[in-house]
Amino acid sequence: MVWYDHLYVGEKAKRHRFSIIQNIRQKKIRPGIYVITPPSNGNNVLDIYPAAVLFQEYYEKKNLLILGIADGYRDALRLAGRIVGEMYEETGAFRLDDFLQKA
Repeated sequence: MVWYDHLYVGEKAKRHRFSIIQNIRQKKIRPGIYVITPPSNGNNVLDIYPAAVLFQEYYEKKNLLILGIADGYRDALRLAGRIVGEMYEETGAFRLDDFLQKA
């Protein structure tokens, strides 16, 4: 997995940011932690996964870019909304590649 240089962190996750990142790097499963990644298909703007799926062989091979981390699904939804909002403000569209290049 690859970490986005300007990692987005949900409001609830801010208090535990360092430990969340360390747990993911060390492959320690912590229930309720979610990651936000670029879409796996052309129909989505972003994908939200429970962090535990990152440790499955399929996802380890994909070398996903982690754009954000959140504590709880609701926190992940809010964070994804924030990312999409900033993306639209910066690019005038929902083009993640253009947004990431500007950052």
